[in-house]
This record gives sequence, C-alpha cells and structure tokens, in this order.
Amino acid sequence: MRNKDIGIDLGTANILIYVKGEGIVLCEPSVVAIDKESGKVLAIGKQAHDMLGRTPGSVIAMRPLKDGVIADFDKTEIMLDYFIKKIKGRTIFSRPRILICCPSNITQVEKNAIREVAERTGAKKVYVEEEPKVAAVGAGLEISSPSGNMVIDIGGGTTDIAVLSLNGIVYSESIKVAGNTFDVDIIKYIKNKYKLLIGEVTAEQIKIKIGTVLNKEKQKQIKVRGRDLLTGLPKTITVTSNEVKEAIKDSINMIIHAAKMVLEKIEPEISADIIENGIVLTGGGSLIEGLDKLIEKELKVPTKMADSPLTCVAEGTGIILDNLV
Repeated sequence: MRNKDIGIDLGTANILIYVKGEGIVLCEPSVVAIDKESGKVLAIGKQAHDMLGRTPGSVIAMRPLKDGVIADFDKTEIMLDYFIKKIKGRTIFSRPRILICCPSNITQVEKNAIREVAERTGAKKVYVEEEPKVAAVGAGLEISSPSGNMVIDIGGGTTDIAVLSLNGIVYSESIKVAGNTFDVDIIKYIKNKYKLLIGEVTAEQIKIKIGTVLNKEKQKQIKVRGRDLLTGLPKTITVTSNEVKEAIKDSINMIIHAAKMVLEKIEPEISADIIENGIVLTGGGSLIEGLDKLIEKELKVPTKMADSPLTCVAEGTGIILDNLV
C-alpha cells in the first residue's frame, strides 16, 4: 500500500477531491438523505441531491455544511468518509495526508471541527488552508511574489474576498452571500411576483441556464413549473433573464460592496499592484453571466474569470500538496 496525498474542496454545494498524481477524481453535491425516524443515512452525493424536494415525509435530504462550515458534524463525517472510501476503490492508498479548505475569517473552533472530521476518516496528517488562497493558487496567480493579487471566490455558502502577497493573505473578508443565496433570491422573487412556489433544485437550474447581471434586449427565457399558491395546483410560467437579474440584484451588490471594503483597507502600494494585476473571479457562483464586467465597472479594476472557476480550489490543493515536504 502506498500513501497518496488528497486535497479536498469541502464546499457547501459540492465536494471535490483531488488525488496527487491523478487530478480531480470526484465531484459530487454535498447532500445527505436520512431516514427521520431511525437517523439512518439512505443516500449521499448525487443520489441524495436528486431527492431534494422530492422525498416522502419520513425522509429528509439535507446539506450538512452551511455557509462553508460544518452545521452537522456527524453527517459531514459520514459523507466525507463515504467519498474517501469511494475513491479508495479506484486507487490504492492507506493513510493519506489530507489538505482540506475552509472559508477565510472562520473561528478556530470551526477550523478545528473541519480538521477533526478529516482526521476521523483515517488521515495520516491534516492540513487546513483558507479557500481564497488555494483558489488563487489554482487560478495560476503568482502569490509567492511581493506583489498584491486579489481573488473573489464565490462558492455555494460564502463569498471569500482576499488580497494575497508573499504566500499569505494580506486582508480578507468572508460574507454569507453566494450561489445558494442567489437560489433563495430566485425562489422569493417568483413567489412574490407569480404566487408560484418552486424548489431549490428548480431555482438552481434557472440560475445556471439564464442567470445574468446584464440588462439585455434579447432576453433568455425558461419555462418554470411549480405549485400555484392561490389554487394549490401545478402551474407553468415563463421566467426571463432580466427577472433573474432583478431577483439577485441585492445579493450581487452585497458582494461588490464587500470587495470595495477590502480595497479600502489595503495599503496604497498593494492597491497599485491590483490595478496592474487585476481581480480574478473563482467559484461556481462567479459563472453568472456578466459578473466580471459588472465588478470591473463598479470597482474600476480589471476583472477576469479564472479558466476553470468550479475546480480552482481543488486544483489549488493539488499544487500545494506537490510543494509539501
């Protein structure tokens, strides 16, 4: 048996696992389905995600991670153990070293909880790194040089905004507004405007397919099915991309405001570096159409999307693992 290092992007929405020498070997939703009466776990990952909003009364599909931190310790441990055993079926290794990511600005207690969950899966040693730093490495930024770089990592539960230099975080902010917040915004908007109740899976599909921050003359449209709150019967409506823009507007503004706060707190020399190097967007939430252009317009700083925003953190764990002694 040989030890292989593992990098884990422990996200609120998805878990990605990187195995040294093999790349990303797993990407599954961070969802667990349990029997309410017995507490027994019935499904994990994609299978459990497919159950969201479709379970009988005796079954609940839940996300054991909330806002990037562990909300249910036992279920997170079961989920992580399941995924690690799943990849062990493909590749031979005994007790691996694990690098696991956490949001910036979480408490030491929350950080210790993440470390403990990883240790319980049989890790030889556990390293915990802040997500925006790992995302920056995965996006190909030169954070080891004495030059300021800025990354905005919009995940499922949190948006982490960080300025990095000399392999460290100069200043960072973490806010609980991200991809899942956009889903909730869409649910509320459709409920208020159309008196139609939709689930989080439907809201997520609307966001992915027609989500935008741009006002467009030629709008995208999507048919949405849900339950009419007035009649209680199923109903289909058409939602446009401009309506999605309106729904998520306040949340997008909160992210931009947080980014402005970070820029106001840093030294002038680092500000000059960021104007030259630009801002890089990572995380699944950054895939909203036109977000890079809007942030550039509001912050007056060149902004671009990372080449692979969804996998930046997982790829970053791989690069950091390669450099561990």
